[in-house]
Formats: sequence, C-alpha cells, structure tokens
Amino acid sequence: MNKNEFLQDLRKNLSGLPQGEVDERISFYEEMIDDRVEEGLTEEEAIEAVGPVNTIVLQTIADTPLTKIVKERVSPKRRMKAWEIILIVLGSPLWLSLLIAAFAVLLAIYVTMWSFVICFWSIFISFIAGAVGGIAGGVFLCCTGNVTQGLLFVSAGLLLTGLSVYTFYGCKAATKMMAEFSAGIVLRIKRWFVRKEED
Repeated sequence: MNKNEFLQDLRKNLSGLPQGEVDERISFYEEMIDDRVEEGLTEEEAIEAVGPVNTIVLQTIADTPLTKIVKERVSPKRRMKAWEIILIVLGSPLWLSLLIAAFAVLLAIYVTMWSFVICFWSIFISFIAGAVGGIAGGVFLCCTGNVTQGLLFVSAGLLLTGLSVYTFYGCKAATKMMAEFSAGIVLRIKRWFVRKEED
C-alpha cells in the first residue's frame, strides 16, 4: 500500500467525523509518512510504522468528543421536504415516547450498576469507621479497667481493619471495571454515529 492509498483508506474510514477533524488527521499522518520517508524508509515501511488504519480510526474516534460527532451526524445535509416534516410531527407521539422510555430504561440500568459500586465503597467506609471506633473504644475500656471488654473491642477493630483492606481492593477493582465499561459505552456510541452509511 502506498501513501495515497493509505490516506484514501483513512479518509474513507473517518468519513463520519467532522470534516475539520478528518482533514487534520489526514495532514498529520501525511506529514508523518513524509518525515519517515525522508529518514530513509520506503513508503511501505513508513506506512507499516504508522500502524493499521483500523487502529488509527479507533483512536481518532476515542479522542473526538461525542458532542462533535453527534452534531456532525445529526445536522441535516439537505432541507427536509414538507411531507417529511409532517410525518415526523404526526409520528412523534409514538416514536418520541418509545425513545424516552428506552433511554429511561438504559439510564436506570446504568445508574443501578454504579449504585453497586457506591454500596461497596459505603461498606469499605463502614469497616474503616468500625475499626477506628473499635480500637479507640477498646483502648478507652482498657484504661477504665474493663480489660476483657476492651480486648474484645480491639480485636473487633483489628478484624474490621483487615476486612477493610480486602474491601478496598474489591472497591478499586469494581470502580475500574465500571469506568472501563463506561468508556466502552461512549466509544460504542461514537462508533455507531461514525459508521459508514450503506449506499
């Protein structure tokens, strides 16, 4: 694959993005290939060093804000005809209510998933508070002469300290997993808007 074929393929795969973004990426990679050719590589070697088109496209989509992509895809490319506007208005009670319902269900599922993560962190904070309270209360009881109860409280505090360490790693893993899931959702939405329309 030579430079022109590579850039044409890249432009075709970036066609759903805003035109300014596409032009910026094309000129960036064109300059990168030219620099590598000047360093002594052949065009094919320079293109291989740049990486595959699919990887570049995915990275570009990930870097482009969702609002820019949606604005580019949703803005009409032509004026709507009167009959199209009438159909949209007449059908709006049906399609708009279905769209709102679907959005509400998806949002509820997403919020529920994050609420589990928040519950895990609440448990972690409870363990920490119980550990501090147990150890402090145990020391106080030992100082006032209730050694048996004091040792029991200190033991419970140490147990909660150990549980809080394990809980912390679980909370951290759950938060990371949900953050990656959220980033994946945003990337899928972007890719859905950018995908090429079938002719």
